[in-house]
Amino acid sequence: MDRIDARGRSCPQPVIMTKAQVEKGGKEFEVLLDNAVSASNVRRFLESHGYSVLITDEDGTITIQAVATGETAKQTPAATGEGREDPRAGAQDEESRSKKTPATAGLGSFGVLITNSLLGGSDPLLGEVLMKSMLGTLSQTEPLPMVIALMNEGVKLAVKHTSTLDHLTALEQKGVKILVCGTCTTHFGLTDDIGTGVISNMFEIMDSILAVDRVLTI
Repeated sequence: MDRIDARGRSCPQPVIMTKAQVEKGGKEFEVLLDNAVSASNVRRFLESHGYSVLITDEDGTITIQAVATGETAKQTPAATGEGREDPRAGAQDEESRSKKTPATAGLGSFGVLITNSLLGGSDPLLGEVLMKSMLGTLSQTEPLPMVIALMNEGVKLAVKHTSTLDHLTALEQKGVKILVCGTCTTHFGLTDDIGTGVISNMFEIMDSILAVDRVLTI
C-alpha cells in the first residue's frame, strides 16, 4: 500500500500531497498526519472524491486509510485532462466541459490583484501565514490565473528571502505573469530586492487586469 507521510507539513500541504496521489489514480493508500486539523481536511477531500476512509490515532500519528469506491475518484482534473483548454481535444471538449466541477465551470480567465502583504485582520503573524498558504494553494490549482499584480504593500511578497517568494516563483514558472508595481517598490526602497516577476507600471498592470474575465482582489 502506498504511503504519504505528511507529518510536520503545514496547511495546505497535506491536502495537496493527497490530491497528487488521487490524480495519479491511487486506489488504496494511507496518509500519515500529526494534527487533527490536517486530518479533517484530508478526510473531507478524500470523501468528496469518492474514497472511503478509516482513521486511527496512535502515539500522536493519525493514519488515514483511503480506498477508492466510486467514479468521483476517477474524475479529478489531472486524470481527465481538465484545466487549461487543449486544442487537440476536438470532440472531447463537450465531454470535458460536462465534467468540470462547480468551482471551475464557466470561470474563464482570471487575474489576482494583491495590495497587501498580509491576509486578513490585525494579527501580522497570522496574516503572513494565511497569505503564504493562499499563494501556495493557488499555485496548485487549475485553472491558474493569467496574471498576478502586486501593488502597494503587496510588492513585499516578492522580496528575496520572504516566506512567499517561492510560491510566486512557482506560479511564474507555470506561466503566470507576475507584475510588480515599480512605483511601489521605489516608494518602499525595495526595487533591488525583488526576487521574482517583472517590475512593471500602472499601464501594463491595468492592461493585463482588463484583459481577463474576472479579477480577485486581495
